[in-house]
Amino acid sequence: MTAGRFPADRAWTAEAIRAIEADYNRSADTHLVPVPLPAMPGVHLYLKDEASHPTGSLKHRLARSLFLYALCDGRIGPGKPVVEASSGSTAVSEAYFARMLGLPFYAVVPRSTAPAKVAAIEFYGGTAHFVDDPAAVYAVAQQIADDMGGVYLDQFTFAERATDWRGNNNIAETIFEQLALEPHPVPAWIVCGAGTGGTSATIGRFIRFRRHATRLMVADPAASVFHRHWADRSITTAPGCGSCIEGIGRPRVEASFLPDVVDAMVAVEDAQSVAGARLLSRRIGRKVGGSTGTNLWAVAILAQEMADRGESGSIVTILCDDGERYAGTYFDDAWVAGCGLDLAGPTEKLARTFGWPAD
Repeated sequence: MTAGRFPADRAWTAEAIRAIEADYNRSADTHLVPVPLPAMPGVHLYLKDEASHPTGSLKHRLARSLFLYALCDGRIGPGKPVVEASSGSTAVSEAYFARMLGLPFYAVVPRSTAPAKVAAIEFYGGTAHFVDDPAAVYAVAQQIADDMGGVYLDQFTFAERATDWRGNNNIAETIFEQLALEPHPVPAWIVCGAGTGGTSATIGRFIRFRRHATRLMVADPAASVFHRHWADRSITTAPGCGSCIEGIGRPRVEASFLPDVVDAMVAVEDAQSVAGARLLSRRIGRKVGGSTGTNLWAVAILAQEMADRGESGSIVTILCDDGERYAGTYFDDAWVAGCGLDLAGPTEKLARTFGWPAD
């Protein structure tokens, strides 16, 4: 073996990893917020507030993991362009880390992506490349990376393997740590959505690794393929996938979605998701995104079942992102009407289930 100097690219990689880890070290973990359910006092609901990350969403964790994974694999190097296919939130967070490392960043996003997300990508120095067909984001992102000599981070393939699901302060580990002094420290259910499948994979694996009795429910837009694939593995696509809920649901089964770690799935209509987002926003005094509303609908089903059986326990779900990003969509009455969404029935049903005011 020939001794030599530490290669320059290795030195750059070491400094890049240090910078990302230092950024994490400066941040506290996200809060676990209790939300009372007056109609079912034996069921304790908690929101894992992922909107409090520096880039405002659950995807901050994923972006950090994807960058570290690509750095340690040698795929990211000095000056190398970084490209991602995204519905918006992952790209916002990746643009943040790319700027930290001084790398050009390009996000391939559907043209329907919320304008506030596009503005956030650009704020962090990224460039948005729009496509009319959401199913085209993968191929276009790979082509841009190839043309530029860059790296396509490919969250949909690498999400489930970039995060250390055994621990290392992942979202599942922190949920259980934060519940330790609560009346029901081992939750009956954890509820999340699936965009890449990375979060459900991490939580499902962690539950099994720690031998908890907790079960995992994935809430999925009705138009998405994931709930269909979970019920029948031969189904791998859902042509069109016309959901208006950003960040979750896909037209094809992604490599990071692991159906065998999911205990139950529920298909949620867009009107139910938007009604849930609006109702919860009024209840906690701040706006939450549509995918959080999707989660809330699943929580209502589980909480009602627990109450009907006379069971006490806790349910944890994810507050996925800041609803201010959707002021012009989910919280805009004209936009809701234009999408043909009738929120009255779902709002009344959720409010009655939880014992909350409907307005």
